[in-house]
Amino acid sequence: MTKNKLAALIFFILIYSFSGFAAIISESDSTLVEDSLKIQISEIQEQNIADPEIPVEENRVILSMLDSLVNLKFYTNTNFTSDTNILNVYNFPADSIPVYSDSVLAERIENLNIQTPFELTFNKNVKNYIRTYSVKRRELTSKVLGLSELYFPMFEEQLDKHNMPLELKYLSVVESALNPTANSRAGAKGLWQFMYRTGKMYGLKSNSLVEDRFDPCKSTDAACRHLQDLYDIYGNWSLALAAYNSGAGNVNRAIRRAGGVKSYWAIWPYLPRETRGYVPAFIAVVYIMNYATEHNLYPIRPDFFFAETDTVMVNDVLSFDQISELMGIPIADLKYLNPTYKSGIIPSTKDKKYALTLPEEYIPSFIDREKELYDYKSKKGIEREKLLAEIKKARERNIHYVRSGESLGLIAQKYRCSVRSLKSWNNLRSSRIYPGQKLVVYAPGYTGKRTASTSKAINTSGRTKDYHIVKSGENLGLIAKKYNCSTSDLKKWNNLRNNTIQPKQKLIVYAPTKKPVKTTSTKTSSKNGNNYVYHTIRKGDTLWDIAKLYDGVTVDQIRKLNHINNSKRLKPGDKLKVQLKG
Repeated sequence: MTKNKLAALIFFILIYSFSGFAAIISESDSTLVEDSLKIQISEIQEQNIADPEIPVEENRVILSMLDSLVNLKFYTNTNFTSDTNILNVYNFPADSIPVYSDSVLAERIENLNIQTPFELTFNKNVKNYIRTYSVKRRELTSKVLGLSELYFPMFEEQLDKHNMPLELKYLSVVESALNPTANSRAGAKGLWQFMYRTGKMYGLKSNSLVEDRFDPCKSTDAACRHLQDLYDIYGNWSLALAAYNSGAGNVNRAIRRAGGVKSYWAIWPYLPRETRGYVPAFIAVVYIMNYATEHNLYPIRPDFFFAETDTVMVNDVLSFDQISELMGIPIADLKYLNPTYKSGIIPSTKDKKYALTLPEEYIPSFIDREKELYDYKSKKGIEREKLLAEIKKARERNIHYVRSGESLGLIAQKYRCSVRSLKSWNNLRSSRIYPGQKLVVYAPGYTGKRTASTSKAINTSGRTKDYHIVKSGENLGLIAKKYNCSTSDLKKWNNLRNNTIQPKQKLIVYAPTKKPVKTTSTKTSSKNGNNYVYHTIRKGDTLWDIAKLYDGVTVDQIRKLNHINNSKRLKPGDKLKVQLKG
């Protein structure tokens, strides 16, 4: 093929691909173009077969023509337009807001109800939400109509994959108005508004670099599985939607208060206030998305259509800056199509790869220049070592929910860190924590000074091997005090992985050959023959710890003998009077 012929063919493809041209050519013209492209590709391929030295640029030309042929056949957007002059079949004035009677609205909703497994009903609550979307929030509704061209095709694929009603795609409009980075005051995130715990339950990861709840594809898959689980519980889509919004516990309580009736409108008065409007809002969205033109509502064109994007897997660490500077893609477009990456960094490694969504026309260039992209350093100076350090830190980040009875000390031992680090990571001024509190923990790792529990094991020379039977209420700390050793010694001697011990458990101990003299107490006798000990309080001692050191002594006895009330704190160095048994 001559250079002039090749240039003419490329020019022809560019003209044909020009935005809007495909929408106005006839079907026969389209067939002629396809045939012409096929013939030209065939000619180039035949010449390349004859010539083993195929120039790289010529290969790219062939591939570009193949891409154009595929896009022409399957991915044209000829049905979408935001031109109200074309769409306005009712000849409404540009700024008019049509108003319909209740009977008309009810009839339209009933027509939709026949075609869906959902219970679509019309009442005053539904009417109020229809008014919200068609009158009060018209601009938002127009944006949603446009964004649906980007997100609904993907939603429908996922719903079809899970064999679920396609009308569930409208739920994301109620949840987030199709904003992939929507963030509620309660902490729900993404198109489907997942809370952290629920998202984690369905495999959505959250760290410093990646937020899977912002990922349109992953969050949609998780939403499908969550909704299916709820439907399996209730066997009713309206109740499943209510449970999606407020939690299954609230729905169960409402069912009990309604006398066990499993009907959304029967339990409606007993639901939380915000959930009472949730299903009516869903019905209103289903209606407005199907009857938008009847309300003089038209889509605002989104930045991209679904068919104008494609996805590639990234095999190494990559930043938006590198992609933008080397390939010329605007940073805003990368953020728009990839909301998952909070810092503009794709933390792909050999073991964990991430997806990147790009405008379709940039996919061939990305594939051709992939290695060059990984090696390229952006002008902002983001180096690979720094990115890898951030990835490592993000992967070590954990969220720990405090359970009843836990202390900072126990949590620090679990994650092999120090109490001081826990306080620093969570900006805590004291050691006080409460059940349900969320703590950020970077683990595994250890920072801070070494504590007794991490010290080297004590030398057993001069000690005699013995056995200790654990009593109810004892812990490793108390037993360690009794035998003048550390908790780490006890754990090493008994091959314990944690601090958990059980009553009647037999522990190996190495007791001092000579019974150690108690330096924290002084024994005295009273005139009536009672024996007393004055115990010197050490840092960290509690009344419970002290009582366990002396057989038969209780906390109440120590309180009464020393006139201690609940508000009094134990100070290291103070002495407590303890009456010994017998």
